[in-house]
Amino acid sequence: MSKRSEQVPMASLGHAILAAAALLPGVAAHAENPPERSTLSLRYLDYEESQPGLDRITVHAPSVALETPLGATWSLGASLTADAVSGASPRYYTAVSGASRMHDDRKAGDVNLTRYFSNASLSVGAAYSTEHDYVSRALSVLGTLSSEDRNTSWSFGVGGADDSIDPVNFIVRGAKRQTVNLIAGLTRVLSADDLAQVTLGYTRGHGYFNDPYKALDLRPGQRAQRTLMLRWNHHHAASDGTSRLSYRLYDDSFGIRAHTLGGEYVQPFGQGWTLAPSLRLYSQRAASFYVDNPGDDGFPVILASGTLRYGSADQRLSAFGAVTLGFKLVHQLGPDWLADVKLESYRQRSQWRAFGHASAALAPLSALSLQVGLSRSW
Repeated sequence: MSKRSEQVPMASLGHAILAAAALLPGVAAHAENPPERSTLSLRYLDYEESQPGLDRITVHAPSVALETPLGATWSLGASLTADAVSGASPRYYTAVSGASRMHDDRKAGDVNLTRYFSNASLSVGAAYSTEHDYVSRALSVLGTLSSEDRNTSWSFGVGGADDSIDPVNFIVRGAKRQTVNLIAGLTRVLSADDLAQVTLGYTRGHGYFNDPYKALDLRPGQRAQRTLMLRWNHHHAASDGTSRLSYRLYDDSFGIRAHTLGGEYVQPFGQGWTLAPSLRLYSQRAASFYVDNPGDDGFPVILASGTLRYGSADQRLSAFGAVTLGFKLVHQLGPDWLADVKLESYRQRSQWRAFGHASAALAPLSALSLQVGLSRSW
């Protein structure tokens, strides 16, 4: 069984542009400079989900990434990831006693080539992801342009993905989904201690959006998604720390509207140590066709009657709120080595939503993730 049916294509351009906001305030956004050194990074992710009385999804994901300059005006980036996913699919409702078992392996890779100019850059990327019932291919182009003083940077990108879905239950065979992504961003150095960024994103997709592993799941054949991301980094001279605040507004044609507030504080210590606690708050309104009235057998009564054109009991389309608490510890082992470890705890409850109607029938969801990394530069 695939868990990829609701995910954004792997080559989403948002990651490329939003990465600029990770720059420390007080440093101009030099997006037009190639990396000075090559860096090889190894990472391992361990992720576990659970509901009351049920251990759900477990993911083990090793990955490797390389970034290297090619002469004075080019750079190359590439990454490979292998996911081993196992466990149980989510319950429709708390009343349902069990969930289907699943196991899947995913292999994914991406590569990008960037050309740097005096006040601009142009990057072309490609990505590929495969698992036993899902294949995704994606291409992207991202450009940046900076002002003469390098205090303002504009980013523009376009990407496209072509997905093939072949579920093992043969509900469909060779189903297709195509998406186009557009993104535009502005990064501005406000002062020696402040960096701000605004990013707009738009995704338009058509094709197969149903979840083939959920009974009575029928969704529109088109989906439009809109995002607004605001970021502000502030450097605190007294402590030499940096606060990173963000707000994300999401809206789509399914009727979902979501708000995300994020905060992180990066505090360096002596001997190459850095600690970064983080907090993220999330609230989502349900999709317009989400059905939340289970019958005695646990399945939606209205869906079973066939009176709706679209309908789904997928809990990911319901109204809910979530809290994520995280801690990241980084240690500079020497001039060439960097190690880090990150722990995140996620809690999701229907009654935590700020908008929409909560469902008392939805089971709480918890998740814990641990990521460790090691990088070598030369």
